[in-house]
Amino acid sequence: MNMGTIKQLLLLTDGCSNTGEDPAMMAAFARRRGITVNVIGIVQDSGSDSGLDEIEAIAKAGGGESRIVQAASLSETVVNVTRQAMTGTIYSIINEELRGILNKETNVESLPPAVRSEIAEKVEDISEEAALELLVLTDMSASMKMKLPAVKEALYDLSMTMQSRIGPSSFSLWTFPGKYNAAEERIGWTTHANKLAESFPQLVSGGITPTGPAIRQALSSFLEMDEYDEKSV
Repeated sequence: MNMGTIKQLLLLTDGCSNTGEDPAMMAAFARRRGITVNVIGIVQDSGSDSGLDEIEAIAKAGGGESRIVQAASLSETVVNVTRQAMTGTIYSIINEELRGILNKETNVESLPPAVRSEIAEKVEDISEEAALELLVLTDMSASMKMKLPAVKEALYDLSMTMQSRIGPSSFSLWTFPGKYNAAEERIGWTTHANKLAESFPQLVSGGITPTGPAIRQALSSFLEMDEYDEKSV
């Protein structure tokens, strides 16, 4: 089975976008281009944060995972969501192939338990071995100010976990709003996950929250990566 490259955009935000196009619409556009959009919504301990509906809508439109977490649980959630989204992508590809081989109603869940178990083990292996392009898009608006220490810790833990993958991995880090644009590339595509940690001291919060435009701008980075891959072949 040719898995190709699994492409993910991981959005870390509190869901309080306030300018530009609908972020869910941009997530749907990403999905059509083969890029899964996962969203982790970071809430205050009080649990009174707004924007939760937006977080779920973005992930649903982007075909990805969504989680609402308090800052203290962010690190573990970032790692788990990334892995679960990879597994979900692989299952989607398997189900599509099953429907093509057998019939339109067939999927993994309809197979005998022993076969499902065997497929699950194979999926775990593939998720470790498949090529991964992961772009992390972090909300740096004023409403995120108190949550940024948790974001820094979470991205550090993610970088450590991703370095242990068997398959080839490329990473990029974007933040929004940017100084002159909706979003700003902090780290261009790199195979060195530890590069994520190097940008932490530079992260500061402020400004408006252009989530939709930020997703649109970050997606252009995947296009540039595709062009680079084509030239490398």
